[in-house]
Amino acid sequence: MIARLKYLAHRQARPQRYRFLKPLLAHEAMGAEQLQHYQQKQFNAMVSFATEHTEFYRNSYKGIAGPEFNPTALPILTKQDVAKQRDAMVAGGLNQFGLKTSYTGGSTGKPLAYYYTDEKIERMRAGMMRSYRWAGWQQGDKVLNFWGSRHDIRKHRKLFDRLRRFAAAEQTLGAYEYTETDLHSWAQHIQSWKPTLLQGYASILAELARFVQRRQMRMPSTIKGVFSTAEVLYDWQRAAMESAFSCTVFNQYGSREVPNIGLQCAQGNFHVFSDLVKLESVPVDDENRLLVTSLTNHVMPMIRYELGDLGRLKEGQCSCGSPFPLMELDVCRKNDLIVTPGGQMIYPSYFVHLLDGFSGIEQYQFVQQAPGSIVLKLCAGQQVADTVGQALKSRIQADLGSTMSFRVDRVESIPRSRSGKHRFVIGL
Repeated sequence: MIARLKYLAHRQARPQRYRFLKPLLAHEAMGAEQLQHYQQKQFNAMVSFATEHTEFYRNSYKGIAGPEFNPTALPILTKQDVAKQRDAMVAGGLNQFGLKTSYTGGSTGKPLAYYYTDEKIERMRAGMMRSYRWAGWQQGDKVLNFWGSRHDIRKHRKLFDRLRRFAAAEQTLGAYEYTETDLHSWAQHIQSWKPTLLQGYASILAELARFVQRRQMRMPSTIKGVFSTAEVLYDWQRAAMESAFSCTVFNQYGSREVPNIGLQCAQGNFHVFSDLVKLESVPVDDENRLLVTSLTNHVMPMIRYELGDLGRLKEGQCSCGSPFPLMELDVCRKNDLIVTPGGQMIYPSYFVHLLDGFSGIEQYQFVQQAPGSIVLKLCAGQQVADTVGQALKSRIQADLGSTMSFRVDRVESIPRSRSGKHRFVIGL
């Protein structure tokens, strides 16, 4: 009864969100071919709209005929383009009512600003609600978020804000920095509040899961799923979460600029939400780079936008029954690759597994500042650091070349990025 009342109250408070959700749920009943036709129609409409209403695309697409558009005939939109042409990319100029500015996390060290409106947020939240249903969540069920970004955490001091949060059956914990005490407090909160879903950065949820396992704390059976987002999800992190919370882990894929790109289903396959985005995999310099087009963002259209991620589209259908097409996401971004003295590119998963079996490590981060040189930042005691340094140096030089330079730097802590993410490996 209480969950039903919360649902009705939330629907009353967020009518636009539920209007956006209704067609999204209907799209799940489409066949794959029907969904593909719908996507192409929306893509054509978005390109036509952007050409007509924005200065940037009007200049960029000059001479490109419609109304049917071949994506490969359109130029790639880079982060540098967005940084330089941000104002020219906004439809109708900068006088739109309710126009706001937000920033990406800046994984390359340069946060990117972009414009949005409340409508984009409501569309994003509707997409997230559809995703939650893949875990068995229903409107009114509780969702507990662990966000690492300070600007994502609002203080709900006003009575109206608190009531709206209650109606949403959702809570958010600020996890941009934490101690053992915080982890214990969060675990106890899960026990008492009994959420249906946990959602947050992979590194935060994995650390909480490891704490729960160490303390042998029993988690409530109400938890139906863990939604990992914003960071690479490693196998060891997934295993820790599934063991600690006794449920399936769903890996989300998206960005602040273009959210709700894809989701990993319970069968372990990544699906592209092709009613919301058009995703392409383009081979460049022996890499399959992902480009995305938002099919719903008319404020600041993002067309063939290079995300900085690697992956490819896959043929076939998933046994889960979803009509959404399949994709495969590589376990790193372009700037996560480590370069050996001989020029070989090494994926971050190699370095992550180097520390398997070592105990006494609180935090770590492999950093490359020059080709052929690696520094391991390590939060650990001196004896552990010495042991790790000796063991890893010989292994790295045996695997990657005897001229590969390696050292361990003991540090008190490893700051998260501006957006609250933790990167285990930072390449050039």
